[in-house]
Formats: sequence, structure tokens, C-alpha cells
Amino acid sequence: MSPRRNRPRGGEKPADHAGGGRYGLERTEEWRGEEWVVRHLGGGGGAKHYRCPGCDQEIPPGVPHVVAWPREGDVDERRHWHKACWNARDRRSARLQRSRNAPRY
Repeated sequence: MSPRRNRPRGGEKPADHAGGGRYGLERTEEWRGEEWVVRHLGGGGGAKHYRCPGCDQEIPPGVPHVVAWPREGDVDERRHWHKACWNARDRRSARLQRSRNAPRY
């Protein structure tokens, strides 16, 4: 009996040609009635701390995350999200209310 093949024959590539989860590539997604540019970032390039608008937690340097901004927006409108928070953005609002003593980043 010959061993079982786990890969497709002919060197076929996976169906992810559009760069859906690949780092550094931009794509456009619709959210709240406007188009957003979304870029997945790996953990190697960042040296800053960011505040995720989905969970209001800090994203430390070296953690892969997502950067999103409105297509018609300005550079100042970029937001850094955890990947899970971006995927759950309809359930996690960016309108969190902080307590009085919470730091604002």
C-alpha cells in the first residue's frame, strides 16, 4: 500500500490569491456604510504601543495586528486593531466609555 497524499497534485496553490490574511497587503472592506482600507501587519515592524478601539486594550510592539482607515479619510484616522477585534467589529463598538481615571492614548 502506498502512503496517502495530503497535498493536491500538480503544485496547486491555495485559494488565498487575493492576500486576505497576508501581511503588508492592503484590501478594501465595507463597514458602517463606507469603504475601509485594511492592512495586516506582522509583529516585526512596530516599535510603538497602540490602543485597540475594539477592546480598549494596548497592542504592544511585536504583536501582529490590523491597521484600518476609511478610504476617503485622512492619515490621522488610521486605527490599529487586534485581529480578533477587527473581525468582531460589529459586536465590539469603537464607542467605549472609559472611566474618569483611564489613560487616553
